[in-house]
Amino acid sequence: MQDLRVNSGFGGIVLSPVGSQCVSKEDYNLIKRKGLAVVDCSWARLSDVPFVKLRCGAPRLLPWLVAANPVNYGRPCELSCVEALSAALLICGEEETANLLLGKFKWGHAFLSLNRELLKAYSECENSADIISVQNSWLSQQRQVPKVPPDAAEGASNDSEDEEGSSNDSEDGLPPLERNMNHLSLQESDDESE
Repeated sequence: MQDLRVNSGFGGIVLSPVGSQCVSKEDYNLIKRKGLAVVDCSWARLSDVPFVKLRCGAPRLLPWLVAANPVNYGRPCELSCVEALSAALLICGEEETANLLLGKFKWGHAFLSLNRELLKAYSECENSADIISVQNSWLSQQRQVPKVPPDAAEGASNDSEDEEGSSNDSEDGLPPLERNMNHLSLQESDDESE
């Protein structure tokens, strides 16, 4: 691992929002020969990064994934540097190296757990177009997930359906949230067991 200056050239893959295609298995040989880089910056200061000054021949995007780091846990697409590097490595087939990186963090296993199904699907894709197809399919399926599990929905009142904005489509374009069964109050869980 080494630091690179913004204006120094890099011949490998750079994970960057200025990429025009997703990282994929097609990038494996370039990563093996020239390396993989990520821009280390805060999500809050992303607009301060001079991405146009980055001199790299192969900027790449990452597909949709959920962060597991303590700062952005559960937020889509707001990965830490190690999550981004590990995701790219997993997608390209370098599972051992990705696990080695994530293993250095207490929450590393959580990233794999949250994204296991998606990372497996992405790693089976041959190129960027396939990855985008898998991503779009995943996101469209997730929009159809009910907000409340079916057994809990029976006991819920119909008041929420009358409220404005209760449709499954959220304004931010993300899938609806699911009810966390770990946060049921004692009274709610007693009612459901009857």
